[in-house]
Amino acid sequence: MAAAAAPTTEKASLMLEAHQSIRFSSYSMAPSLNFSIQTNDSAHAEIREIKSKVDRMENKALSSQRVHLSEEKTEIFNKLALGARLERALDRRMSGQDAVMRPRRDSSPVDDLLSEKAE
Repeated sequence: MAAAAAPTTEKASLMLEAHQSIRFSSYSMAPSLNFSIQTNDSAHAEIREIKSKVDRMENKALSSQRVHLSEEKTEIFNKLALGARLERALDRRMSGQDAVMRPRRDSSPVDDLLSEKAE
């Protein structure tokens, strides 16, 4: 009996080792040889590649025409932008809420009886 149990445990340990060495795709459950964690070198290479692509996309002629404002001008523009944002927000909030003044109607004796304000 003990001899029959030994191959089963060996098989189980081999299956466990095989499962730990292969990373399975959660989408297709197919084994993958890619590492789930990249090394720092590959991450740095990827960042350098992205940076070079961004540098190529930048238009040097347009960058030279860009205006650099003084601190005072920046502060003024920030205040103007804040005012514009507040105005837009209040316009959205108050739209469709305009009051309409109507003449008061005369109260009837029934209204006086039902009125909570009557003494």
